[in-house]
This record gives sequence, C-alpha cells and structure tokens, in this order.
Amino acid sequence: MASRSFEDLIVWQKAHVFVLAIYKITKKYPKEEIFGLVNQMRRAAISITANIAEGYTKISPKDKLRFYNISQGSLEETRNFIILSKDLGYITLQDKIDLDKQAAEISSILNSYCMSIINKTYKSS
Repeated sequence: MASRSFEDLIVWQKAHVFVLAIYKITKKYPKEEIFGLVNQMRRAAISITANIAEGYTKISPKDKLRFYNISQGSLEETRNFIILSKDLGYITLQDKIDLDKQAAEISSILNSYCMSIINKTYKSS
C-alpha cells in the first residue's frame, strides 16, 4: 500500500524518534550551551525530518532527491555534533554509540529511498 503522508514513511518515523532522542539528551547539557551547541544540534536534527516531509510532497524526482539529500546533510551535521558532544563530555560513550546506530540506520534508509528514485527515473527515461 502506498503511503498517504510523510508520517507513513519508515525513514521519517525513525528520524522522528532520533530527533526526540536528541532533544532528550540535550536537556542535560550545560546551560551555557543552550544558545550554542544545543540550539545548533536540535535545529540540524529537526531539519532531517522537515526535509523528508517536504521532499515527500514533491512530484519531480529531482526535487524529491534534493530534499532527501538536504536531509542526509542535516543528519551528518547532527552526527558531527554528537562527536563534539562526546568529546566535550556532555554525553557518554554509550549515548554516542546509541545515537550513531540510529543515525546509521536513517542514513541507510535515506540512501535506499534515493537509489529507488534514481532507478525508477532512469528506467522510465
């Protein structure tokens, strides 16, 4: 059955859980990071799901790919902030491992979506 909403996409669902995890973990960061790392990390994480949602509505394969690619970039940006958070001692190694695992799964699914779009586009050309 075809999805009726971006909320039906497995990649959006998993990314949404990831965003919630980012919010939960950044609540523990030092107060001086609220307008620094916390803000940037949350904005990058939110951008993952926002771009999946926006890309879902696009009709053109090129547009869909562009938004999914932006989402992938935001995911990598968030991964960078996770590394920084661990190095600064704001999260534990286990937190980093757990978040990395989620991010890797989301990345893999996003890549699969993109490859599917590319394959369908070139097969029908």
